[in-house]
Amino acid sequence: MLAKQDVAEKIPSTDEIIARARAMIPALRVRAPQGERERRIPTETIAEMQAAGLFKVLQPRRWGGYEMDMGTYFEVQMALGEGDMSVAWVYGVVGIHPWFVAQLDEKAEQEIWGEDNTTLICSSLMPAGIAKPVEGGFRLGGTWKYASGCEHCAWAFLGGTVEGSPDDRRVFAVPRNDYRIVDTWHVPGLKSTGSHDITAADAFVPEHRTQKYSDSFNGVAPGRAVNPGALYRLPFGQVFFRGVSTGAIGALKGMLDAYLEYGKKRIGRASGTPASEEAIVQLACAEIAVAIDEMKTILHRNFRELERYAAKGELPPLKQRVEYKFHNAVVAERCSLLASRLFKAAGTAGIAADLPFGRILSDITVGRQHISNQFEQAGKSYGAFLFGIENNRDFVL
Repeated sequence: MLAKQDVAEKIPSTDEIIARARAMIPALRVRAPQGERERRIPTETIAEMQAAGLFKVLQPRRWGGYEMDMGTYFEVQMALGEGDMSVAWVYGVVGIHPWFVAQLDEKAEQEIWGEDNTTLICSSLMPAGIAKPVEGGFRLGGTWKYASGCEHCAWAFLGGTVEGSPDDRRVFAVPRNDYRIVDTWHVPGLKSTGSHDITAADAFVPEHRTQKYSDSFNGVAPGRAVNPGALYRLPFGQVFFRGVSTGAIGALKGMLDAYLEYGKKRIGRASGTPASEEAIVQLACAEIAVAIDEMKTILHRNFRELERYAAKGELPPLKQRVEYKFHNAVVAERCSLLASRLFKAAGTAGIAADLPFGRILSDITVGRQHISNQFEQAGKSYGAFLFGIENNRDFVL
């Protein structure tokens, strides 16, 4: 079963795996401009993440992974975000996919990891494709947007609707030979994520390499027969939505740390005093530090609750899932507003290209545009529940 993996490798502790991620922060900061120029995560960064075992955090132990908890995974993501939010974003997408592979039929796991259990997978999960039923599976075609990190991946998870069955929407696992990457990623922020389009025409996908959205919502997954740990009984949406918001917390922390160093040296032209001594700057930094702590605290509390249900083999109540979806979506909004305050506080000198403030603000703002981070709709759904109105039109919870 195991390939390119030492069976006897010791599984690191939570502190150790987080420390490995934190050790990468200085290099990520240095490479960030290179990633922006190349519009992709540098190959050496992906190699270092592989060597540190970061992509194993959510991978089943039976496949050489560490099978750790979600709190550890998101701490790793936030650490990466302190160095470069684009790296954290790709990790929040690609690094979460081993968890989803564990949801699939064992035959699909074997096809994806059987020859190389370090194989990486990208995704575009909106049901943009059309799947025609054929003997043994489907013929999938379509164009999918925003496949972050796709140039580093050998497989893709692609969303689609079964032809003639509009309510049958699925995720389809497709190998690299069956799809094409189209260079389309020209954007003002998260430039390094390489979130290009993917196209496929008449790609055969066997039934065992698909998963219905409705099954994911209802907590049904064939892979749980061989991956019975509570980690793999968490609700799909709660896991995936957090992957595209949590990196912003790390990025905001990185921006705050950079500003604290910068503010000690900057002399305000109007006041003639160091920025670090200005009350309005001190207040802004205090509020941002507290907001980061609040968002992290809610993240970990929510997953402790979700894990409590998973350990009992239960799904959390729908109202709670809607509430947690709002908690997730509002993170990107809060981070974008707070990052804007720091950028303004940096003054004219802070716009220099060799300072990180403009890049981080752009990264957080573009990340906030993701459909899962549109907090208004998520807040509307949660607000309706508070009034006793069940209003679940979300993608998946």
